[in-house]
Amino acid sequence: MKLIVGLGNPGGKYNFTRHNSGFLALDFYAKVNSLKWEQHPKFDAIYLKDQDRIFIKPQGFYNTSGIPVKAFANFYKIPPEDILVVCDDFNLDFGKIRYREKGTAGGNNGLKSLIAELKTENFPRLRIGTGNDELRKKLGDMDFVLSRFTPEEKAKLPEILKEVSSRIG
Repeated sequence: MKLIVGLGNPGGKYNFTRHNSGFLALDFYAKVNSLKWEQHPKFDAIYLKDQDRIFIKPQGFYNTSGIPVKAFANFYKIPPEDILVVCDDFNLDFGKIRYREKGTAGGNNGLKSLIAELKTENFPRLRIGTGNDELRKKLGDMDFVLSRFTPEEKAKLPEILKEVSSRIG
């Protein structure tokens, strides 16, 4: 069994923000594969199952994503190396996708939460580049990650999400 985790913030006001790239990727995968999200009765997350994989979108805030991930992993007895985390990375150019088997949080608070809860850095992650240096300088880091994609970026999202989907499927 594998656990695929998309990081993001719940609620409509965060739709199509950079920090919700993980949610967007999992939503794209679900739509392409005609899968439906369900609320998990025991954990603060919505989930779906596809073959030998469980996909989850934690419904607490980004910085506390590790709590429901740990709960799912414990309940389904999934070791950290079988948990793939899909998240945004503003240090990567927009649209760049980077996979790592393990590593530090690199400043990503969602990954920090997972590392703290799982007590290891040894889980794979797929980072989606959301970088836009000009906009980031103008807004500052916190407002930047919660900002929506520019129209030009939004037009490129389907292509990026298709690539991410092929890597998680």
